[in-house]
Amino acid sequence: MAKSIKGSIPHVLLMLYLLAILFPFLFVIFSSFKQDNNEIALNPFGLPSTWEFNNYVEAWVNAKIGTYFWNSMYISVLSSIGTIVLGAMFAFAITRMRHRKWSMFFYSLILAGMLIPNNALMLPIYLLVRKLGILDTHLALIIPYVANAIPFTIIILAAFMRSLPGEIEEAAVMDGLRAPGIFARIVIPLTVPAIVTVFIVNFLGNWNEFLLANYFLSTDKLRTLPVGMVQFRDQYQMNYAQMSAGIVYSVVPVVVIYAILQEKIIEGVTAGSVKG
Repeated sequence: MAKSIKGSIPHVLLMLYLLAILFPFLFVIFSSFKQDNNEIALNPFGLPSTWEFNNYVEAWVNAKIGTYFWNSMYISVLSSIGTIVLGAMFAFAITRMRHRKWSMFFYSLILAGMLIPNNALMLPIYLLVRKLGILDTHLALIIPYVANAIPFTIIILAAFMRSLPGEIEEAAVMDGLRAPGIFARIVIPLTVPAIVTVFIVNFLGNWNEFLLANYFLSTDKLRTLPVGMVQFRDQYQMNYAQMSAGIVYSVVPVVVIYAILQEKIIEGVTAGSVKG
């Protein structure tokens, strides 16, 4: 009896932790279906008196959430894919270099890039973007997003690639494959779990990024969803019901992607922890 009670304690703690996480999200969902700010203020934690689905339509069309949503989706996906392509090639190069000293040198250089705080790079990035003439374009975000995520991507993919059996590549060489063929036809398919994990992490970082998007984009139709969320404020008040609907829109892609790729994410994390 005592043993069963002791074994159930972790589950109880996990359930309490889960409730603490889900409660604010449920509050946002219920608020998104309420009529106005008065109903939210009078009954903040209760169910809506009438389910107002029009808040989602108003937020998507009138508050331009649809425009901001697709801007964020396009920028986040393209930046994540670009990061994976460059990071995978670099990780393959440093893990297959014949001279170990040079490999460790470049790997250490990448690690050093992660030690620099992102906020310290705001001014240099701004000056570089302005000099390139891409300020107030989506490239002003895509290029920094890709560059910022490359060190983390290389570290994860390099750790996974080092765990791959060398006999597979030796057999590919015997079959006549060169380095590009080995990379594209052997290494990349075997590294899919790690690639999916890195994609999710980079996508979340790009999707939620605010500072660069706020300072580098001034045209309203180019703004991303985190920046566009502040547009819910009008001259007199903030529409909390529509703002809650906008928050739900911002959460849905993350939940959907994680639900679809959940197995690959767990496989990539566990494989990296064991083999890396």
